[in-house]
Amino acid sequence: MSRFHTLKAGLLALLIVAGFTVQGKPAHAAETETIIVAGGCFWCVESDFERVTGVIDVISGYASGTLLDATYTKDTNKRSGRYEAVQIKFDPNLVTRAQLYHLYFRSIDPTDAGGQFCDRGETYRTAIFVQDDAQSKEAVAAKHEAQSALGRDIVTRVIRAKTFSKAQSHHQDYYKGSNLVVTRFGTIKQSDAYKRYRKGCGRDARVQQLWGKNAPFVSH
Repeated sequence: MSRFHTLKAGLLALLIVAGFTVQGKPAHAAETETIIVAGGCFWCVESDFERVTGVIDVISGYASGTLLDATYTKDTNKRSGRYEAVQIKFDPNLVTRAQLYHLYFRSIDPTDAGGQFCDRGETYRTAIFVQDDAQSKEAVAAKHEAQSALGRDIVTRVIRAKTFSKAQSHHQDYYKGSNLVVTRFGTIKQSDAYKRYRKGCGRDARVQQLWGKNAPFVSH
């Protein structure tokens, strides 16, 4: 074999080895972040934000308060200080925290201090639960921007996160469930019951009344 062919073969072997070395490196886990927000019924907030590009998962649960083992019954029947809330896991390369806060304010009635829509009481109040100073700064900025855009006082609180407890499994993805449930409309599929609840509660109508074409999750 000529010297040229020997060098060529050696170079090819080196390139193949280099290729395997690059391909064999373990891929880094995708960077993710989380925010926690309360916007009334957690079924509805979960339904809204799971539609956002860049959101990886939305978990329904309870934030703040005094009950460590939170259940729907405890939180709706007692003054626990808990909020129905969701934890939103997202890819910051696709959607930013500031963008999510912007969408959040325009998906709720941030002027209502007594609950949200037909759901009344402290459990259904609105709030952003921040985990550090950076989140607090962005949440406050989003609140001020929303207040300016709306032209009305916003009562949504920005609170330092203490606890977040995942709600029972039957509350997760309730809006798209296929189980049969008993309602005042009879026994119907869970996803249909959710649609009737949301419409009957007046959520979308009120949000559209407040935010108009800027309401991101309402059909115009």
